[in-house]
Amino acid sequence: MSPEVSRRIRDYRPRLPHRRWAPVADQVRATVAAAAPATCYEAGHLLHVVGRLAVWADGCGLPRDPGVWMRTETIDAFVLSGCAGMDGSTVQTYRSWLRRVREALVWVQRGEAPAARLSSPRDPQPPYERGELSRLRAWAAQLPGQARLDGLALMALGAGCGLAPGEVPRVRGSHIRVTTSGVAVLDQEMLGRLVACHTGWETVLAELRETAGAGFLFRPGRKVAAAKNLVSSWPHRHRPHAGLPPLSARRLRSTWIVRLLAEGVSPAVVASAAGMVSPAGLAPYHRWVPPLTDKEVVRLLRGRRR
Repeated sequence: MSPEVSRRIRDYRPRLPHRRWAPVADQVRATVAAAAPATCYEAGHLLHVVGRLAVWADGCGLPRDPGVWMRTETIDAFVLSGCAGMDGSTVQTYRSWLRRVREALVWVQRGEAPAARLSSPRDPQPPYERGELSRLRAWAAQLPGQARLDGLALMALGAGCGLAPGEVPRVRGSHIRVTTSGVAVLDQEMLGRLVACHTGWETVLAELRETAGAGFLFRPGRKVAAAKNLVSSWPHRHRPHAGLPPLSARRLRSTWIVRLLAEGVSPAVVASAAGMVSPAGLAPYHRWVPPLTDKEVVRLLRGRRR
């Protein structure tokens, strides 16, 4: 586990009253630290859902024991009564995450084989081809008014910084720092990890930062920090001309990941910047990484001259 992920787990604080969180906090962090390396989910997501489960279980009078929390019957009871009012897809996502945590824990702690999975995890979306991305960028730059800024913000944060769809709405202009050499770096406290914008997008991101000021970069006119379908609804309203695929935050993130891997960036560095707990989460993306040329292989194998 990388130092950044360890720090995120150690410093995690949910938006809950301290009196409810404090009794279970240490055990929640220990549970996620043990399970995260054996899953492909982001530590922040696991902390959120395991924390909700633990607080709910504690409120029900169950023992403060991760072994009790992660029982199948406890998870099912939490999904049925502890997630009332949530969207059905969110509830199913929580259930899936918790079951994966349980599988990871029983494998690590008891040596039990994980239960057979009846469905495979959702595969990442394929990256855009380089020509597609260039034409989409040109199309977004020609949109009128705020639509232009929103389109470029979505692309810069996705293809330039690799943010997940749920992270895009949180970014404000004040979360971006531009160094004296022109490198655009996202606020480490806000994201919980170090992310520097790819050189192809840093100028765009710096300009968007100046325009946004302290406001949100993407869809700044909203009244809430986040809302369901905030990111996915934008491409439905703004469709590129014939011959171009629609913008997708997930495809933009895939494009960023695959491009960095193709450029020879260490998988450990890419995984950390993507918010993954380990490079194992990159496995589904390698199918799109082109093989290195013989010349490049020789250069890498020779190493650096001292």
